[in-house]
Amino acid sequence: MKKISLLAGLLVSGMYFAQIKFEKGYFIDNSGEKKIVLIKDMGWKNNPVDFEYKSENSSDIQKANINNVKEFGIDEGAKYVRAKVMLDVSSKDLASMSDNREPELKENTLFLKYIIDGKADLLFYENGNGQKFFYSSENSDPQPLIYKPYYVADSSIGYNEDYKKQILENLKCGIDSKQLNHITYSKKDLAKVFTQYNNCSGAEVINYGKSDTKKALFHLSIRPGINSSSLTAEDPTQYIETKFGNSTTFRIGVEFEYVLPFNKNKWAFFIEPTYQYYKKESKTVAAEGWNFNYNYDANVDYKSIELPIGLRHYFFLNDKSKLFLNAAYVMDFKMKSSMKLQFNDMDIESRNNFVFGAGYKYNDRFSAEVRIGTSRKIISGYGNFNSDYKTVSFILGYTLF
Repeated sequence: MKKISLLAGLLVSGMYFAQIKFEKGYFIDNSGEKKIVLIKDMGWKNNPVDFEYKSENSSDIQKANINNVKEFGIDEGAKYVRAKVMLDVSSKDLASMSDNREPELKENTLFLKYIIDGKADLLFYENGNGQKFFYSSENSDPQPLIYKPYYVADSSIGYNEDYKKQILENLKCGIDSKQLNHITYSKKDLAKVFTQYNNCSGAEVINYGKSDTKKALFHLSIRPGINSSSLTAEDPTQYIETKFGNSTTFRIGVEFEYVLPFNKNKWAFFIEPTYQYYKKESKTVAAEGWNFNYNYDANVDYKSIELPIGLRHYFFLNDKSKLFLNAAYVMDFKMKSSMKLQFNDMDIESRNNFVFGAGYKYNDRFSAEVRIGTSRKIISGYGNFNSDYKTVSFILGYTLF
């Protein structure tokens, strides 16, 4: 167990110091000076209010924020501009949704993210209240594209889609009302319309949305390994405590991982159907230390399919190496299993538990993980009998795709 704790500690320590790498970029300060720097690319899901940077010749990390930066960008990546805009703060949740069709506009200073840069710009802002789009034509101040769901009656929802009218009135080249009837308030549809307008106007277009779009990744992996498991069963009223001891067994799982398309692919959901078993015999002394003590044999044969469903977080070391932490809730489905304690033949009825893991992945192909499970009960309904089943797993993985 000491070796296991040491290995887990080293992995966790490594993860603590791991970080997303700094990318080549720039920022423009309030005086208008453009500085070429390395920016820590967080792959922000929500628009940032600050960022970390350093010079190419220094390891000294500094922080800049929306108060002293007018614009910043990452080469072949994102571009943000500071703007004072009217932001619709209406709630999108039905429980607190307004019954007013008009947007609730409040002035905010934000870093807006470029989607389309051209004669007409499409910009984007996201926070916990959803996604908002803005447009700017020929270097004008950004204006909100109005889209608002609102409560009508009987739990029905209406939609203010004035953004279509705004586009029709302001982008008067190559776009007609029939086309706008079929678009949605989304990056994909709006980027297509703004690109179409800029091409029609003969303007140079930079589509930041292409580099910004990251497809959610789906991975399938084979996950063999070994389990180091132990089981204790007891009934204090009968002075019975059976320690079956540690057993090392084989386990095999198939993992389905869904990597979320934001924050530089650092987060993922996973599900891993796994076959595990534990088989052990024990010679035990009941009422040990008492005059009426006696010996008895005990055995257990426990097989099940575990179904961990969890969340994983990656820490990138370089282009090929990354560490990860994960946590999962495990549903356990027993197979043909049994236990005998003293004179009792018992059916195993296992419960669910949690697992926590730390590991390393190389080249998105090979992985190794240490996983520790919380205590799980595997017998119930037998008076005062109680059980404590624990497992530490060492898992190797090979990602097929």
